[in-house]
Amino acid sequence: MSRDGGVLDGFHVGWVPEGTGDAVSDFASEWEDVQFTTRVWERQTADGYRVDLRVHVLRGERLTDLDALRTFLAEYHERDLALWHLTDFPHDDGPGLLGEAQAFWLPAPGAAVNVLVDPERFDAVTLQTVARAVTPQRESERMSDTR
Repeated sequence: MSRDGGVLDGFHVGWVPEGTGDAVSDFASEWEDVQFTTRVWERQTADGYRVDLRVHVLRGERLTDLDALRTFLAEYHERDLALWHLTDFPHDDGPGLLGEAQAFWLPAPGAAVNVLVDPERFDAVTLQTVARAVTPQRESERMSDTR
């Protein structure tokens, strides 16, 4: 059964796919003047733990438009921009791009969301479903601020 992923730095993760691990961790970090708030879902394997799903909320002045976000994420994920195959990803909250195992979009200048799935567990349709279910936090969620 799928489940709700709770609220993460002003965004509601409205759908976590069935089969996603139950070990959930939140953490904050910063890279190149961009602040990350991250939630990770992991599952235990024979070799330890494996990440099934990650959601990053990114905040920083350099995230001015979709091209700036793409350039930043290429650097962060150590991808060659010329070889990184991305397609348009129209999210209700702003322009985005979609790759094999990640989707990202820019709800507003200075704020972005990046959703990554384990491509061995989840397909592109599941990735898009998770990403489209990440929406700005509703006022009622701000009042309770639950996960």
